[in-house]
Amino acid sequence: MRAIISVANREHLDELGHALAERQVTIFATGGTAAALESAGVAVQPVSSLIQFPEILGGRVKTLHPHIYGGILARRSDPAHMRELEAHGIAPIDLVAVNLYPFIETVAREDVSLEEAQEQIDIGGVALIRAAAKNFQDVLVLVRPQDYEPVLQEWQERGEVSQETRRRLAAIAFQYTASYDTAIAEYLRSRDTDYFPEELTLPLQRIQTLRYGENPHQRAAFYRWGGLSTVKDYRPAVATAEVLHGKELSFNNLLDLDAALAAAGSFSAPTVAIIKHTNPCGLACGDTLLEAYRKAHAGDPVSAYGGIIGCNRPVEADVAQEIHQLFYEAVIAPEFTPEALAILRQKKNIRLLATHAPIDPSTLNAQIFKSGRFDIRSVSGGLLLQTADFIGEHELEYRVVTERKPTLEEMTDLMFAWKVVRHVKSNAIVLAHKLAVVGVGAGQMNRVTSVQLAVEKAGERARGAVLASDAFFPFADGVEAAAKAGVTAIIQPGGSIRDEDSIRVANQHAIAMIFTGRRHFRH
Repeated sequence: MRAIISVANREHLDELGHALAERQVTIFATGGTAAALESAGVAVQPVSSLIQFPEILGGRVKTLHPHIYGGILARRSDPAHMRELEAHGIAPIDLVAVNLYPFIETVAREDVSLEEAQEQIDIGGVALIRAAAKNFQDVLVLVRPQDYEPVLQEWQERGEVSQETRRRLAAIAFQYTASYDTAIAEYLRSRDTDYFPEELTLPLQRIQTLRYGENPHQRAAFYRWGGLSTVKDYRPAVATAEVLHGKELSFNNLLDLDAALAAAGSFSAPTVAIIKHTNPCGLACGDTLLEAYRKAHAGDPVSAYGGIIGCNRPVEADVAQEIHQLFYEAVIAPEFTPEALAILRQKKNIRLLATHAPIDPSTLNAQIFKSGRFDIRSVSGGLLLQTADFIGEHELEYRVVTERKPTLEEMTDLMFAWKVVRHVKSNAIVLAHKLAVVGVGAGQMNRVTSVQLAVEKAGERARGAVLASDAFFPFADGVEAAAKAGVTAIIQPGGSIRDEDSIRVANQHAIAMIFTGRRHFRH
């Protein structure tokens, strides 16, 4: 038997080399791989000895030759193929272990040049993998170091590698090259002219298979964008966060954690968001994280039970002590101090996740722009893709449309509420006072009902609060309901054919109203 090995990732290479040598497999390898095998004490021959031609162009051409591809692609069951090999002095190749240049890791660097990226585009390796995978009935193809040991074990136990395993390895190989090509296309694609190309593949890596999906009868898995784990300078993300404590995360936990991260990360001041079913039931800013937590919890203590917390500052002992008093599913934060971990780990089921990166508008916005990732929704038979719901402050044109202008305190709360409402399901209404959410109306079929729910949740706290609406008021009834509850200022996109009715009602009740010209639907 004969094998070709050419790997950029040399994890477990020495184990593979020794195992093949024990099975009397003749090993051919490219330059760096051959040197690594020789240093491990494995007998190896250069690939150039197969073709009697040296590597050229700095290693760009080293395996592209009929003596290699003929040996891989020939069907052993086809007498004509085998006669042709013999006529041309070509020997079959039975195993191909190849993985590719680290293109994804290279382009993740901030300072990478186009020339450096191009040099990491593998040509011969991809061709070797595809050739071996095409002829998987006769050729074993290995692209992942984690597959070496189980394949070798099966070979040892059965005396051969089954067709089922060979086919599975071929599928892995084709997906591997497809993901690699996807990463290259994504890097080369212009974000300005080709954001939504005619044909698109998505580079995803499975993190884990989940126990179930939204409900126990649904199967689910968790994937992250390919290459995201290599990016250290803008990676506050659920998919790259480290789980420090707690039982396995569920599908719904992950959705809520993402909502908590996004909500807390919308603010620069110390902020705590408490999420329930992807909506913030409590969210507040404070001079300290402890103050922010207490204000957030006071927003809706009943709904907070069993919620998920997002913090944009490291969790210290004082905050941990407060959290420990109640039942929460999970907490995500930049870090946890050792004292905080000791307190929270007393509850065996709470999940604790650390992003090990700042959680604030600058880092989250950098992730949006540098990664170029899509917001993806599934529909029957397809997917909907859109850019993230992000609007820079310079893109908004705040316009006071009422006779009374908001006070400085109202304006501060209006800006706070406008950032919060983006994280609430439509139709969305948020009441806020002193940089804390006091009432939320979410997911209703008409806007006035959302206002009524937010007012009911706020109770007496609605008096003197401000209101944010994610979209315009189609009728003045929503403004009327807010006025009766004692709301003093409103921020909304405007744009309704009945805007003048809403402005008139606001003026009647001395409510200050601002139009933003942009909406924040979240379906």
